[in-house]
Amino acid sequence: MTKRRHPSWVKARLPAGATVARTVSILRRFGLATVCREARCPNIGECFAEGAATFMIMGDICTRDCQFCAVAHGRPQPLDRGEPRRLARAAAEMQLRHVVITSVTRDDLDDGGASHFCRCAEELKTSLPVCTIELLVPDFGGRAESLDSVLRAPIDVFNHNVETVPRLYPTVRPGADFDRSLALLKRAHEKRSDIATKSGLMLGLGESAAEVEQVLVGLRGVGCSILTIGQYLQPTRAQLPVERYVSPQEFEQLAETAQSLGFSHVLSGPLVRSSYHAGACWDVRRT
Repeated sequence: MTKRRHPSWVKARLPAGATVARTVSILRRFGLATVCREARCPNIGECFAEGAATFMIMGDICTRDCQFCAVAHGRPQPLDRGEPRRLARAAAEMQLRHVVITSVTRDDLDDGGASHFCRCAEELKTSLPVCTIELLVPDFGGRAESLDSVLRAPIDVFNHNVETVPRLYPTVRPGADFDRSLALLKRAHEKRSDIATKSGLMLGLGESAAEVEQVLVGLRGVGCSILTIGQYLQPTRAQLPVERYVSPQEFEQLAETAQSLGFSHVLSGPLVRSSYHAGACWDVRRT
């Protein structure tokens, strides 16, 4: 199958320059993975050039096989107990003001990795007390106790992506469940109304406009205040093909719709990803 050519409005910046080299060097020295590289994010050049990165903890092998994601799947290695401390040291050296931590899904762990997220957040607050912390978490298999432990951590933004519309879950996110994700976000908002709740979705996998709007209504209904909407881009030939490229005008219209529903901050555009300009989202939310 021939890979579809990207339209003119989908252009990513190549990673190059002194700051990119410094960012790569720090990550390599501390032995840290990033979703930027593992998931082949199109914004890696821009973010690394700004000295930013989204840390991906608990290894680089996922226990699930989502059909949109380039992260390897299979049997993960045991948890690296030294990772939280190394992550905190790297963030301090990078002088990050807002730190985003995500992970592979670890269905093999009793708590889904919740305690590891907590240790990372606690180490960060110790090493870099002025930073704000955003955790982009998996669904923990629906375990309420895992979610509650994460919510007790010193975090400022709780992020969990629904990714796509419910109808496409069996194809796009086998192993996940839309209602379970929505319930996770609802509980997070109810337990920690003092922090921002955030979610995101990608377009271009065959969803309809009506389905997208229903998802936005659902997210707002469970208390999400920050929303990201971006274009799905096929990372490799092994993942699902792009069904449609959404125009910049449509992304603008969706942002207006989301704002009318009451989201405090919306990032909507072809290259938007969940952690794209995450610090700016938080700064806007605070004002």
